Amino acid sequence: MTPRQSPARGRDAVAARELTRLEKRLGYRFADRGLLERALTHASYAHEMGGLRDGEALEFLGDAVLGFLVAETLLRRFPEVDEGVLSKFKAFLVSRSNLAAVARRLDVGRHLRLGTTAEKGGGREKDSLLGDAMEAVLAAVHLDGGDGAARDLVERLLGAQIGSLDRVEVERQDFKTRLQEELQARGRPTPRYKVEAIEGPAHQPTFSVAVVLEEVRLARGKGGSKKEAEQKAAQQALRRVRNDRAKGAAGQRPPGSSGGGVDEDGSSASG
Repeated sequence: MTPRQSPARGRDAVAARELTRLEKRLGYRFADRGLLERALTHASYAHEMGGLRDGEALEFLGDAVLGFLVAETLLRRFPEVDEGVLSKFKAFLVSRSNLAAVARRLDVGRHLRLGTTAEKGGGREKDSLLGDAMEAVLAAVHLDGGDGAARDLVERLLGAQIGSLDRVEVERQDFKTRLQEELQARGRPTPRYKVEAIEGPAHQPTFSVAVVLEEVRLARGKGGSKKEAEQKAAQQALRRVRNDRAKGAAGQRPPGSSGGGVDEDGSSASG
């Protein structure tokens, strides 16, 4: 730092260089960098600083833009594939876990502006925050550069993945679909998903979701979003159903014949 440079100015210069590096990784240079800064601003940070705009509205727009562009790309690349498979492909690509993986590849976490609680809670590594940030960044690109810029970004970030999509691999990661198919193959009804609790601050909630079969709770999962918690609950329920199937073959009780179930950590979900 030179004698004439204040500490604040020095920090601003460092932050500007960091955002320039992120722009290079994104492959897009912002005309209005304030949009990128807003996209990276978590509600907890905006609240602590007072008066700042956070990225939640951008997440809303980014979710819609991403869904449309991914659906368009899938239809163009797989014109002969039926709607059901396309829906599974899309759900996988826009899932929190997949977007978080993209964010980690771009090192987005280091650029997030987090409040004290979110920082201490490991927010820079959480799928929910990283996935939301990617949606907000896409919206920022869309607002700054238009449809073409947003479409190019989705192609850069997801194009190779879309090109190598494998139906079997995608379905293997969709535990809700696998559970439903497992139960239907055995003449059982479709399971229901019930939100049992929402914990934590409003800007960073944790959902507890139970999967219920004929009024019996099979399992429970937790996640930073309802969808994530449902998938974790379905994963545990699928294990239970398959274990119970093996027991049934040995003359023991079939799945859903008793209460309880398991949590995602393997403990009892009864009560």
